[in-house]
Amino acid sequence: MIVLITGVSSGIGLANAKKFLRKGHTVYGISRREVELEGLNHYSADITDHERINQIVDEIYEKEKRIDILINSAGMGISGAVEDTEISSAERMFDINFFGTANITNRVIPYMRENGYGRICNISSVAGVLPIAFQTFYSANKAAISLYSEGLNIEVKPFGIRVIDFMPGDIKTGFTDARKKNKSDSIHYGKRIDISVKVMEKDERNGMSVEYVSKVMYRSIMKKRPPVRKIIGVQYKFFLFLYRILPVKFVNYVMGKLYG
Repeated sequence: MIVLITGVSSGIGLANAKKFLRKGHTVYGISRREVELEGLNHYSADITDHERINQIVDEIYEKEKRIDILINSAGMGISGAVEDTEISSAERMFDINFFGTANITNRVIPYMRENGYGRICNISSVAGVLPIAFQTFYSANKAAISLYSEGLNIEVKPFGIRVIDFMPGDIKTGFTDARKKNKSDSIHYGKRIDISVKVMEKDERNGMSVEYVSKVMYRSIMKKRPPVRKIIGVQYKFFLFLYRILPVKFVNYVMGKLYG
């Protein structure tokens, strides 16, 4: 199959590229940084450069005559109090994580429809369901990706295209160190932000491996009837089950104790 992966230079994107290459698929990758990976067809581009991204998709289709799988893993994160976060920082995150995903997806859909088959894989997060203080913009971004994925799946299903919302919990990647931290020096948030971010970073450094995540993703993608939503990590399935059955006020209290 012909696989196109964004954010291929690190983390989940790179792990998926390695997985699909090992399985014998033809893999194309997009990232700003160069990637030295044998067998990978790499394009250097910023996911927010929509014109360039569209050109790349067209080039791949012209060469291969199909694009079977799109994995949208380009992304960034920000942390800090909502009040102290520059709106331009939040906009940049949405431009990369959400609108970058939406743009390349729009370009790929007609080609998938023409071939009567496609898998569009988006990566949201458990953080898109659970309210995590001082990561509020990131959580809102991931919630948007989840609903976008589920709505899009309904729209394109008649064409043989399936959209999968992968919802992992904490993962050991370079994402922890790359996250943009908006620390506050004010008496209102300072220590609370520091404590919350330290908890998040500890959870991530002790989280699942990207190899495990890519293994779960590969199995789901290759299914004849893939899931609409795939929560990755047994404990996170349990957490989301509790979230659905417990009162919102109680959930907010618990999350406040953990991260607030």
